Amino acid sequence: MSLQMVSTVSNSSLLQPGFSLLNFDEHVFFFGQKGWPKRSCPTGVFLLDIKQNELKMKPAFFSKDSCYLPPLRYPALCTLRSNARADEYQYIIHGGKTPNNELSDKIYFMSLVSKTSKKMTFQCIEKDLGGDVPEARYGHTIDVVHSRGKSMSVLFGGRSYTPLAQRTTEKWNTVVDCLPSVFLIDFEFGCCTSYILPELQDGLSFHVSIARGDTIYILGGHSLQNNTRSPNLYKLKIDLPLGSPSVTCTILPGGISVSSAIVTQISDTEFVLVGGYHSDNQKRLACNTIVLEDSKIEIVESVSPEWTPDIKHCRMWFGCDMGKGSVLLGIPGANKQIIPDANYFYILKCKGAEEDKEEELTQICSQTSSEDPGDSAPFEDSEEFCFSAEANSFDADDADTYNEDDEEDESETGYWITCCASCNIDINTWVPFYSTELNKPAMILCSSGAGHWVHAQCMDLSETILLRLSEANVKYFCNKHADLNKGLQTPQKAVCLKKPPMKPLRKKKTMKLSTSTKKSFLRRLFE
Repeated sequence: MSLQMVSTVSNSSLLQPGFSLLNFDEHVFFFGQKGWPKRSCPTGVFLLDIKQNELKMKPAFFSKDSCYLPPLRYPALCTLRSNARADEYQYIIHGGKTPNNELSDKIYFMSLVSKTSKKMTFQCIEKDLGGDVPEARYGHTIDVVHSRGKSMSVLFGGRSYTPLAQRTTEKWNTVVDCLPSVFLIDFEFGCCTSYILPELQDGLSFHVSIARGDTIYILGGHSLQNNTRSPNLYKLKIDLPLGSPSVTCTILPGGISVSSAIVTQISDTEFVLVGGYHSDNQKRLACNTIVLEDSKIEIVESVSPEWTPDIKHCRMWFGCDMGKGSVLLGIPGANKQIIPDANYFYILKCKGAEEDKEEELTQICSQTSSEDPGDSAPFEDSEEFCFSAEANSFDADDADTYNEDDEEDESETGYWITCCASCNIDINTWVPFYSTELNKPAMILCSSGAGHWVHAQCMDLSETILLRLSEANVKYFCNKHADLNKGLQTPQKAVCLKKPPMKPLRKKKTMKLSTSTKKSFLRRLFE
C-alpha cells in the first residue's frame, strides 16, 4: 500500500463529509455539495478532475426534461444495469439530507444522455413507488441483486428523525435508528415490499454492504439505540422465482466491530477494508482483506500503510472508495487555514498500477458517512463521504473550470452572516421559519449609520410585522440600534394639489386734487 498527499485542492470548501462521486464513461462527477448550488453551477454536479495532485471541479449539465436533483448528503446510491453483463448503467440515488437539513424519501435515476469533448449532459428522473415505501433516511445502503435472470434492489439501514408525534421542542431534530427491515424494490413494476427477519434485531447505519450475484454481505455499522458497533457479519440471500421473492438472513462468524469503514475492490474476488472507527473517539488504523469465493466470505488482517503523524493524531477522518483499489482519505484542516472548512486529502493505493484490471461487475456500496454536528448521536465526529467511482485525469479544457472565487461570499456578505451577538442562523441546521422563505433566511436592512443586514428571525419579528415593514415606506432599526433611533421614519412625500389661480384685485382709481380745489370744496361743505 502507498499513501500520497493531494497537495493542492481547489474549491475544497465544497468537499465536505457526506457527498458522493458518480462514475460515467471513465469520468468522475461530484454530487452533494455543502449548501445550495450557486449560479456558476446551478445543477450542483461537477466534473471532478485530478491532475498533478491538483483537484478541480467543472460544472455539469442536465437535459431539459430532467427533474430537479437537490444536493443530497449521506444518500444511498448504487449502479443499476439492465442485466449483470450490460455495459450501460444508471445510478440509483435514495434518501440523504438537503442543505436545509431535511431528509429526503425520494428515489432518483441519473444517467448520461450525451457527451462532447467539453460538455456532458445528464438526465435525472424521479421514480414513484407503491407498497411498503421506505421512509426518509440517511446513512443507509442500497444494492442490486441478480437471481434467475431478474434484478431487484435491496435497501437496508439508516437513520431518520424522531416521528412528529414523539418530538419535543428540546429534541426536535433528534435522530433514531430506522427499523431493521429489508426493503425489496422492483423498479420495473414500481413496487416495494418490506421484510422483517428475526436475525436482524437492531437498526444499523453507516455499515458496509457488498453485493455479489444474489447475495449481500453486511459488515459493521453503528446502532444509536445501544451505542454499539455490531460485530456480526450478515449474509442476505435473495431468491427471485416466478412467484413471490424469498429473503433469508444468516449470521456468519468472523465479523468486525467497526463503523464508517471504506471498501475498495482490488481483484475479482478480493476487497480491502480501510478506516472507520472502533468507538466514538478511537479510529481504526488496521486494514483487512475480504475474499469472496463460492458463496463464502473470508476476512483476514492485511498490512497497513505507514500513516502520517497528522492522520494518526487527528480526532476524526473520512474518505471513500475511488475505484480500482484506491481510497481517498481526508482529515480536518488546521484552524489557521484561510478557508476554515478546508480539509487535507490523501490517496491510498491498495495495489500497484501494474495490477489494475478492467472494472469488475461486483458492486460495492459503502455508506461511509456519519452524523452531522447538529445531530444528537455521540458518533458525530466520524463524518465521511462516499465515492463510488475511480479518479482519472481529464483532457477537457481548463477554461471551464469552476472558480469558487467568482461567487458571492455568502459566508461573510450574504445570507449566512452572523448578524448579531445572539445570531443562531447556521447554514447546516437552518430550516425555513417564515412562509415566504425557501432556501435562504429572510433578512431586513437596519438603517443605522451606513446600514447593515440582519436576520428577521434573530430580531424576533413576526411574519405580519415583517410583511408590513417590507411594504411600508419606513426605516427599520435592529434590536441593538432601536433605542438610539426610536421614532425615526422616512417622511412621506408631500402631494402637490393644483389650485386655480386667484384673480388679482383691481385697484380703485383716485383723483389727485390741487390745494385750491380742496379749499373750495371745504368752504362749500361748511356753508
